[in-house]
Amino acid sequence: MTGCPVTPSGSPILEMARRAAEYRAEGRRIIDLTLGEPDFAPPAHAVLAAQEAAARPLGYAPANGIPELRRAARHALERDRSLSYTDAEVAVGCGAKQVIFNALFATLGPGDEVIIPAPYWASYPDLVRLCGAVPVIVPCSADSGFRLAPDALEAAMTARTRWVVLNAPGNPSGATYSHDALAGLAEVLRRHPSAMILSDEIYAHIRYDEGEYIGIAQVAPDLRERILLVDGVSKAYAMTGWRVGWGFGPADLVRRITAVQTQNCTQTATVSQIAAVAALEGDQGVLAERCETYRRRRDAALAILRQSRHLDTLEPDGAFYLLPRLATGDDLAAADTLLEAGCATVPGSAFGAPGHLRLSFATDIATLEEGCRIIVATLDGIPA
Repeated sequence: MTGCPVTPSGSPILEMARRAAEYRAEGRRIIDLTLGEPDFAPPAHAVLAAQEAAARPLGYAPANGIPELRRAARHALERDRSLSYTDAEVAVGCGAKQVIFNALFATLGPGDEVIIPAPYWASYPDLVRLCGAVPVIVPCSADSGFRLAPDALEAAMTARTRWVVLNAPGNPSGATYSHDALAGLAEVLRRHPSAMILSDEIYAHIRYDEGEYIGIAQVAPDLRERILLVDGVSKAYAMTGWRVGWGFGPADLVRRITAVQTQNCTQTATVSQIAAVAALEGDQGVLAERCETYRRRRDAALAILRQSRHLDTLEPDGAFYLLPRLATGDDLAAADTLLEAGCATVPGSAFGAPGHLRLSFATDIATLEEGCRIIVATLDGIPA
């Protein structure tokens, strides 16, 4: 019998959340800072659209998404990031994760390589391995702002490189890239025309500067036919469980992604797609309001964590995570100790960042501050 070429390791984030839930079931108070899940409700107009749609016969929809969603996603991208794509250049899936998997599955073979800057979203390496390919991890230190540098990218590129992953704002670092930084990476990518670029922009609306979002597609339009720009409604619109995401890319790649989608799940739930259309086309003021809430939470958490002599915490540019570096260095032991003390975090090793902890501040500020105080009090009780 043959099967999957690797055994997936499972999500370390969900594992820590599971352990925290078990402790709570035992009656213990546990502050959970593990999950990257907004604590807001979806926009009211999205919920209303779903309720109205659910009362109608819906039936099957096209594997690549209903036309209304493809159009709404295209218009939103042009509105928010000044990028234009045709209908044939949009791939819809059950969340951004499935779009990424479908793209990798459609393009990778045994021995192919995918460059993944670390820290990275914990799923990237397993998604690559599930396709029989090899994740090539490129460490990006806190001293570099957790950003991939052109010389490090060049050193990692080989004749087998098929994809380069760029995730900004990053999970778990919150790092973004300037125009000049992306231009430097683009120069390297031009010298390696066989490599595609995965630009995961799921956190693009959760940023703490005032400027327009800049991604590789804006900086290097000549690389357009090699870029898959991935986004969705999970983070910005607080619609994680609705499972709607999409990717913008060359029409041939979209056709291949759609072929995979057709066979592995048929389509994204129609009612969720209708809700996503409403989210994209309705009042967008909620995005700025919630981003400002995240900013206040970030600043409140930083104010407490920076009181600890055992933590060094960079201020993230976006997303809703903090990635403090531990003076003790042992993130696995620290995460276990903190869980016993009443605060669940995720070891940085799960994200290619050993010696760090990842904390989500997608929770109310009182709970967040309580969790941060537990972290500081507990770690400052551990000998350096």
